[in-house]
Amino acid sequence: MNCGFLSLPIPYFTQRSINSRATNTGSKARLQIRSMRAVVQRVTSASVEVDGHIVSAIGPGLLVLVGLHESDTDSDAEYICRKVLNMRLFPNEATGRGWDQNVMQRNYGVLLVSQFTLYGILKGNKPDFHVAMPPQKAKPFYDSIVEKFRKSYQPEAIKDGVFGAMMKVNLVNDGPVTMQLDSPQSSKSTDSAAEEP
Repeated sequence: MNCGFLSLPIPYFTQRSINSRATNTGSKARLQIRSMRAVVQRVTSASVEVDGHIVSAIGPGLLVLVGLHESDTDSDAEYICRKVLNMRLFPNEATGRGWDQNVMQRNYGVLLVSQFTLYGILKGNKPDFHVAMPPQKAKPFYDSIVEKFRKSYQPEAIKDGVFGAMMKVNLVNDGPVTMQLDSPQSSKSTDSAAEEP
């Protein structure tokens, strides 16, 4: 006897399942974050060491790890620069208010460190960095970010690491306070829609 549900060929269910998984995977890929990323840490001190030598150091202020996505533009850099310098992560000792002052109001330092691993994606147990901006493009772009910070604040207060070097970053996190900041993706939504089939 031939039951109704058995009359449907099994490959139909299999194909439907495969198509469903492919569609879901595609949706996840499209929804993947495409923005500049910064991890901002309030510190009492921070430094970068390369080959046994300290190349940059600050006292109180912000250590900023900067991850560049392959699609980042100047508008992303401007956003991150503006937001980092204006984040109210410090207390106002005069009024007793917490979370009231930014790094510029305190005349504190900012240490920028290029960090492509912020865009690492685990495939199994191995990290994949294919969405990070490639080094030949990332170096001049990162240099332009450092310059934006210097033009927006006191140039001598902005320090940075050595792009592409094996760095040892030492810090004393104050709080601890750590914030993640991503640039808006709205400016890239048109490009994303154009890429969809």
